[in-house]
Amino acid sequence: MRIKVKNISYHVEVCGEGFPLLLLHGFTGDSSTWTPFCPVWGKHSKLIIPDIIGHGETESPDNINHYKIESAAEDLILLLDQLQIEKIDLLGYSMGGRLALTLAILYPERVRKLVLESASPGLKTDEERILRRMKDKELANFIKDQGILSFVDYWEVIPLFSTMRSLPNSIKESIREQRLSNNAQGLANSLLGMGTGSQASWWEKLDLLGCEVLLLTGEKDEKFCKIAEKMAEEINKASWIVINDCGHAIHVESKEKFGTIVSDFLSN
Repeated sequence: MRIKVKNISYHVEVCGEGFPLLLLHGFTGDSSTWTPFCPVWGKHSKLIIPDIIGHGETESPDNINHYKIESAAEDLILLLDQLQIEKIDLLGYSMGGRLALTLAILYPERVRKLVLESASPGLKTDEERILRRMKDKELANFIKDQGILSFVDYWEVIPLFSTMRSLPNSIKESIREQRLSNNAQGLANSLLGMGTGSQASWWEKLDLLGCEVLLLTGEKDEKFCKIAEKMAEEINKASWIVINDCGHAIHVESKEKFGTIVSDFLSN
């Protein structure tokens, strides 16, 4: 379905029955990230699956301000308002995890349970954010100058996704095809507006989270395991599970186990 928020047309998939579950994909992803989980999670949850601004079939406006993470979170709240959904469970992966955490911190009354897969609260220091913004700007320029094909060729071999190289070719080809379907301007603007260097740090706000939080990381994703360990110490109602023998994209690399863990957490 199409839902217009602040003059931006969002593409949203809906499936299943039960308590609403808002699902947020990662950078270069879209709603198809989560549709394979409809048969499992749809038994206990009504899945609300948008393409985040700049991704998939959602529009990619020129104005960078639309991509700021606080603005993107507000868009999702307005989208839920149009669907007449007051309270949600919330799951986000990587970039979508940072967006999910932002929404949960800014609109705590709207979130019952929060699942963060391979996510962070941002960078702690101004120096780290400045360096990251420089790198994100370089990558955004690369996307705009070289196009989606060259960018995807680069993106799929970065160290973060090294554990995905052993996946079956059919899965890798499907992921590549989905990434290639994105809009160059949308991805570039997402990096500039919603990148880790552009967002505010939420480290000092983690203790304000009142909902139950489940942190999920892959055993081979050492960077995000360290981040999750520190997050678990700061969040009042946090549990942290490390999934063996997989990296950053747990929902792809260990789909069945990931699906079961999320179901158990939401159903308890």
